[in-house]
This record gives sequence, structure tokens and C-alpha cells, in this order.
Amino acid sequence: MKRTVGLICLLLIGLSSCVTTPKKLLYLQNMSDTTQVLLEQKYEARIAPSDRLSITVSNCSGYSEEDRKLAEVFNMHTNNNAGFYGNRGGQNGYGGYLVDVYGDIYFPVFGKIHVEGLTRLQLQDTICKMLVDKGYLSKPLVVVEFSNFKINFLGADGGKVIYIDGDRCTLFEALALAGDLGLYTRRDKVCVFREVNGKMTRHTLDPRNSKILNDPYFQLQQNDIIMTESVRGQYYRQEITYWLSWASVLTSVASLVTIFSILK
Repeated sequence: MKRTVGLICLLLIGLSSCVTTPKKLLYLQNMSDTTQVLLEQKYEARIAPSDRLSITVSNCSGYSEEDRKLAEVFNMHTNNNAGFYGNRGGQNGYGGYLVDVYGDIYFPVFGKIHVEGLTRLQLQDTICKMLVDKGYLSKPLVVVEFSNFKINFLGADGGKVIYIDGDRCTLFEALALAGDLGLYTRRDKVCVFREVNGKMTRHTLDPRNSKILNDPYFQLQQNDIIMTESVRGQYYRQEITYWLSWASVLTSVASLVTIFSILK
């Protein structure tokens, strides 16, 4: 009887600690050393409401004090009055021009500029052209960057907000920044939630297959949500482990009582 109970306990421990097969864990399984996947998309992040943009204007026509002052007025985010132009500090200390719900920012001198749907390079060209056409600067240099590009990760083992340094982030990059997927997380069902035209969409990705490289959701966008779930049976495995730990404690107590009784 004791031997049977022991075997059952060993079997339960084995089930509770077993690891899924490597085939369920490896990414891009159908790629070998000689495999080449043609990347069909050239992705550039586009500006959307609630984005925060860092915009810096320089005057390349000269280096005199007058040339510097001509560009300075378009860099109001360096002044204490930056809030007048919607340039308040963002999360994690980021500042910048906040894109409102209508897709506009308020830029010094020019006022309201519609920026929704533009890439940062297109906005750079737009502001440069405005500066030249209005006669403010003859050789302007404009640099636009995202100040709050972030991805929300809700994994089976926990969640975090991932801040991206730049304007491009793939699913693999986001998973790496999140610390990768847990051992008991499903690799075949990684869900990306994205707001498209005012509606929340859900798309499921399988990072084990190289087809993911040309999936439109592989290139993440601002405020995307990555959500994962545990493999089937993980909750039962946790329950078994929990009760086995209590059984181990009770066994130890019973052993101590037995030894104490024998000694007594």
C-alpha cells in the first residue's frame, strides 16, 4: 500500500514539473540556416491621437547669434512657457507635443497643425516646407521623434508597459523586452489588440512559423496590447503542486510525531 502511494506521489510530481516539448517552444521552427524570407512590408509608424512628439528646429543657414534666435522661437519646449503650446511633460518624464483627439498639435507661430496619419519623416518635411514658404528660415533642419511609443504586455505570468526607443518595434523585440514568454505560455496563440478606425481589433499570431514576419500585426504600433494565455492544464498543474506541497508538510509532521513517539 505504501509503495502504491509513493508511486502515485512520484507520478503527480512528474506531472507537475514536466516541461512542454521543444517543438512547442521554439520560434520560427520552419526556418533553417539557408532559409530566406522575403519581407514584403516596409513599415513606418504613423502619428495617432495621444502620441507625444518631440520636435526640434535648427537653422542651418548660419551659426551667428541671430541665426540661433531665429530657430529658438520654434523650440518653445525648452522654455517655461511650453505648456501654452501643449508641451507638458509626459509619462516617465517625457515631454513633447501632445496629439489631441482630432489629430492636431499646436506648434509655435504656426498654431494648429494636423499631423494624424503622417510618419515622423513626413511631418519633418511638412514643417520644413512651412518654415521656408513663410520666410522664417531658408535652410531649416527639423527632427521629429516619438516620445511615448509604448506597448502594453499582459502575459500569463504578469504584465508590464514596454517603452520603445524609436518608432519601430516588432513582436519579437517586444517579447524580448518583456523577458520572453513563460515556460507554460502558449506560443501558438499570441494575441495583439489594436485600435483601428475607432474600433478595437484582435489578431492572433503564431511566432513559431516564419509566416509571421509578413503579418501586418508583426510590426507593432503605438499602444498595441499583447496578451498571452497559459497552456492547457497549467492551472491543474498548479493546483496539484499546491496540494503536494501541503501533503509534504503533513508527511513531515507525521514523521516527526512518529519519531517522537518512538523515542518517548
